[in-house]
Amino acid sequence: MGMSRDEIYTKVQQVLVDALGVDAEEVTPKATLREDLGAESIDFLDIIFRLEKAFTTDPAHPFKIPRGELFPDDLGALMNDDRYVKDGKITAEGIAQMKQRLPFSDFTEFDKNPSFESAQSLLNVDTIVNYIQSKFG
Repeated sequence: MGMSRDEIYTKVQQVLVDALGVDAEEVTPKATLREDLGAESIDFLDIIFRLEKAFTTDPAHPFKIPRGELFPDDLGALMNDDRYVKDGKITAEGIAQMKQRLPFSDFTEFDKNPSFESAQSLLNVDTIVNYIQSKFG
């Protein structure tokens, strides 16, 4: 089932509006889930559930998101590890770990300023769209 990026984005946008109680205009491609849209840890489970439901077209073959694949469980631990964060900056080893755990994120801007604060921008709406697009090709 080929879905266009725009079709995927529209569904992701609606899921985030419903899950987070935000306005559709707030759900832009670069909107971060935590800072811009106010998502909390518990919201990530709801978002996954809603994405699975929204992208299941055949109940006999439900769309499933394996635990930790879209939203890595150990990201918080990684960000608190001295090997990966030094003086507010993500180390080269930390960047490599993040790229491994967040393969659907765009690291272009982050690579220019790999600070702890800018790491939050990696979990944005585009990350979800990229993930879904990789599943539906």
